[in-house]
Amino acid sequence: MRLLIVEDNEDDALLVVRNLRGGGIDLDFERVETAAAMSMALTIQPPDIVISDNTMPAFDASSALRLLRDRQIDVPFIVVSGQIGEETAVALMREGAHDFVLKDSLARLLPAVTRELREAEERREQRRTQSALRTSEERFRLVAEHVHDVVFRYRIGPNPHLEYISSAVEAMTGHPPDDLYDAPELIFAMAEPDDRVRMVESWRTPPTQPLVMRWRNADGFTKWIEQRAVAVLDDQGQGIAVEGILRDITTQTLAAVERESLERQLHQVERLDSLGQLAGGIAHDFNNLLGVISGSAEFVLDALDPADPSRADVHSINDAARMAAALTRQLLIFSRLQPSQPEIIDVGEVVADTERLLRRTIGADIEFVVQTEPDLDLVTIDRSRLEQIILNFVVNARAAMPDGGRLTVSTAAADHHDLVLRNPDLAPGRFVRLTVADTGCGMSPEVAQKAFEPFFTTKDPGKGTGLGLATVYGAVQEAAGALALESEPGKGTRISIYLPSAARPEAPVSTVVAVNTDPTSTGEHVLVVDDNDALRGISKRILLRAGYHVTEASTRDDAVRLGGDTDLELDMVLTDVVMPGISAHEMIDAIRAHRPSISVALMSGYADPARGGRLLSDDIPIIAKPFNAATLLHEVRMAIDHTPSVTLPIEQGPRGGVSP
Repeated sequence: MRLLIVEDNEDDALLVVRNLRGGGIDLDFERVETAAAMSMALTIQPPDIVISDNTMPAFDASSALRLLRDRQIDVPFIVVSGQIGEETAVALMREGAHDFVLKDSLARLLPAVTRELREAEERREQRRTQSALRTSEERFRLVAEHVHDVVFRYRIGPNPHLEYISSAVEAMTGHPPDDLYDAPELIFAMAEPDDRVRMVESWRTPPTQPLVMRWRNADGFTKWIEQRAVAVLDDQGQGIAVEGILRDITTQTLAAVERESLERQLHQVERLDSLGQLAGGIAHDFNNLLGVISGSAEFVLDALDPADPSRADVHSINDAARMAAALTRQLLIFSRLQPSQPEIIDVGEVVADTERLLRRTIGADIEFVVQTEPDLDLVTIDRSRLEQIILNFVVNARAAMPDGGRLTVSTAAADHHDLVLRNPDLAPGRFVRLTVADTGCGMSPEVAQKAFEPFFTTKDPGKGTGLGLATVYGAVQEAAGALALESEPGKGTRISIYLPSAARPEAPVSTVVAVNTDPTSTGEHVLVVDDNDALRGISKRILLRAGYHVTEASTRDDAVRLGGDTDLELDMVLTDVVMPGISAHEMIDAIRAHRPSISVALMSGYADPARGGRLLSDDIPIIAKPFNAATLLHEVRMAIDHTPSVTLPIEQGPRGGVSP
């Protein structure tokens, strides 16, 4: 300990030192007796304690106290004097003296010094603590005022109020901190009604997990806020305040919502694609069966007498086969495996052309509104499929409004930004949107998710196949477009298709194609390749009856072997597209290696030219199964004559068989 003694009597000073050292205090001391000497001592090294005589010739205790005060040195100051009046002692205590001891009572000096040294250390520790607290508070203030999160402390009671809220609250809410200090209830009023109760409760009893809530700021915009809060407890463990942070997570929340939407759509697309592949496989096998049924029915009709009553039954078989073929055709459209004839068209014109039919379809109890935006871009799509899409939408909307309502068909320009959440893989560009909206019963989210799945229907048994919207899905995907379905129970449905804009076509060049309409043979030899024995037999019988020579092959390997047999004269290969073994194009290449000019025609339950392993030549006709005799003979004749393929509709066939 360093002791500074203000004393003009050296003996008295030594007496004080001996008294303190005798009491066990280890000290160094310096004696001064003038103001100048004391000032110098304070400058060189401030003491831990000052013991001063009251009155000296050139100096006194009051002056010594002023020196300490001017230097802002807080150390114990004890007056040791031979005699001192009560008034003088009180005056010195007011000026800052901590105690006084009479020289004839030095036994009090040691306890007084010990006490004052202890209290001085406590004061220094308190100052250090306060300084550290001020430093911490300043650092906290700097951090709180510069972070984007809102830092707050809210006093719960007995008078609830905001003790602190950082300036970031203005950017988050539109209210400066002063507004919230004056009206703390604003902080709760900003929360959406559904979240307000949870927020109020969280400020009474903070939850252990973050609380996410929606706020509507002063500008009317909704934000997502994450709150992390802890309770502040008193000595009895009772909550007196809550403090924490409020973080704006709007961007992250919206991104998560968008990501979930994209994931749902991806799952939906994957599921529909899987169903499409399944539907395509079913249609292929089913069309083979229908081919046998319709072909056999034709043979029976040819064998029956015109007056035979059984002909009506056979016609019924043909009608059933035709309806079954129509169902498989819808499956193939959904699977994007049914060949189409896309053309560049004006969506508005198609809507206008079908409007009269649509008005007859929906009935008088429906308010029907058509809103077509002029000068829209053209699109590329099979016109008949676009008409089918519109009709499907309108029929479904009509069914959803049994008690009447409003149905709106509209067209408008659209941008790929409109489709970000609906089809993330769609190429950027311009689109034409066709929308059908109704005020009907609407769909639940569960029904809306399944709306495009084949065979899913909410209609009563026998009143719907469940293929309408599945067909739409396939047609739109084939046209590189996208779908959007918005529906809510009791509030109607809005369904839209987005079709990419197409360049306007150049003026067409007029061509005249000569078509040989005589399907009979002039003695040509046809190699029929099909792994379905019954259907291969049907094809053979049709060709034989028309005068062709026919050789059969049930496998691709047999077809290649027969094609390479130079002793066998062949004019044409009629082959199924999907068969085990080598691909269709490999078989054709192998046969044409020996017979470069041989004609080729394909048969398929779903006429996808890529199913053969690679894209087959566009000049090779594809005969869709099931086919009737007229269609088969016509296509074979066209292929042999190397004329462009013209598929005859079923109504134009002379035998009335089934054609897709």
